[in-house]
Amino acid sequence: MQRHVNDEFVQRAQKEGYRSRAAYKLLELQERDRLIRPAQVVVDLGAAPGGWSQVAAQLVGRKGQVFAMDLLEMDGLPGVDFLQGDFREDAVLGELMARLGGRPVDLVISDMAPNVSGVSAVDQPRSIHLCELALDFARQVLKPGGSFVCKIFQGEGFDDVIRDARSSFKRVVTRKPKSSRPKSREVYLVAGNYFS
Repeated sequence: MQRHVNDEFVQRAQKEGYRSRAAYKLLELQERDRLIRPAQVVVDLGAAPGGWSQVAAQLVGRKGQVFAMDLLEMDGLPGVDFLQGDFREDAVLGELMARLGGRPVDLVISDMAPNVSGVSAVDQPRSIHLCELALDFARQVLKPGGSFVCKIFQGEGFDDVIRDARSSFKRVVTRKPKSSRPKSREVYLVAGNYFS
């Protein structure tokens, strides 16, 4: 708890009005990879408490739209259509697809993470599975040339997901933002130029 309270990015988020320190991860990815542009349609998976949705909504502006979903509740944000539910359930996924209404999506972002048990043999496969689900979803909704960003833990299965992403995107890199805790195994898969 003390580490969290003293965290530079937690303190900055409070001062600058962001909902979570995670906002700085997306801002750093945006600075390096120019993922989000005005008037885009963005889907944010694992959105609560809304740090990434907040950044995305600001960057897409009034002509853009952010669709967000999470298991947890999330307070409303201007320009964000939020759906609470489990992304792994067909009915919830169906509702998200209905809200998209066949609209082509420019970017899918996922900061989803499993509830961490501290047991790598359990947490790693769960992390990989969530990333695979997000990648499958991105393939269903992205327009040609679209982009995908996903949190993933380094470890068993990591290389397979990177290889899989390369089969659908011309550019695939991994990033470790400064705002990501140094001891964490999390990195972000950043994929661009979707070609199906």
